[in-house]
Amino acid sequence: MDREGAGRGYLEHLTDADLEVLSAWIGMDTERAGELRGQPETVLDLFDHPELFDRVYGPDPAGLIGISPFFTFLVAVEQAAREISVAPFLAERSAPRQRVPVFDAPRLRDFLIDPMRRLFLAELLASFVRVASGRYWTRTARGWRSQRYSELDPLRLAQLAEQTPRAYRPGAYRRLGDVSLFLTGVFPDYAQLYAFGPFDTARLLRATGLAQDDESGLLTAPPIQLLEHLGQRWYRLASELAPVATAQLAVVSQVADRFRDARRILNHIADHHFSRVDNPWFGPPGS
Repeated sequence: MDREGAGRGYLEHLTDADLEVLSAWIGMDTERAGELRGQPETVLDLFDHPELFDRVYGPDPAGLIGISPFFTFLVAVEQAAREISVAPFLAERSAPRQRVPVFDAPRLRDFLIDPMRRLFLAELLASFVRVASGRYWTRTARGWRSQRYSELDPLRLAQLAEQTPRAYRPGAYRRLGDVSLFLTGVFPDYAQLYAFGPFDTARLLRATGLAQDDESGLLTAPPIQLLEHLGQRWYRLASELAPVATAQLAVVSQVADRFRDARRILNHIADHHFSRVDNPWFGPPGS
């Protein structure tokens, strides 16, 4: 468990204004807030205080003013770690807007023990505050054709990844894994209601490099199961094809192996902390 590395990761995303909020909370002179940049483990510990969650997510909307999305999401992830540490079970979505209790809290607690994995989840959420979209050109039987894409459309993103130069494919596959985890974790009802058809599912499975006989069981799989499978595969491709191993890629590989655990934790965060009607971060995909 790399506490110092995780603290440095936190600090890479925290703004000077974020550090001023932290310093004010601990009674430190805000003019000395910059000193926290040299204290990564102290910053790690500060985010473990429930009082910080009360300040950010309390009834006073002023708690969100002046802090970055990453700060906001990291506070939510840390709060989820505390909640899950004492929860006997967590709800699982068995169908859109339907939940059943699942007694897998010990697995989720184990996932959240590592601060590098908590950092991963906060980074993931912050990366979708602004969703990239645009156009790309693809060759068809009738010549070149312009296609629109959105980061929240796995099919288009997978098609774009297939045309990406080999050197950039690890990043494209990483983003596809992120999209799969984000959709199943934050918008599972949307993912289930707007499922892929058999043709699109087959194209997605081929884009992951799966053999034809591997597709049969997933062509008719529930949408969440399909996206879990694809997300795991894309994260593994990102790790395997990357030219240099890094600490961040090691976490990506861990999430590939524990994709469902990560998804379940995000379900908990979305249900408990993103469901407020004035949620300023995420609207439903396509809204």
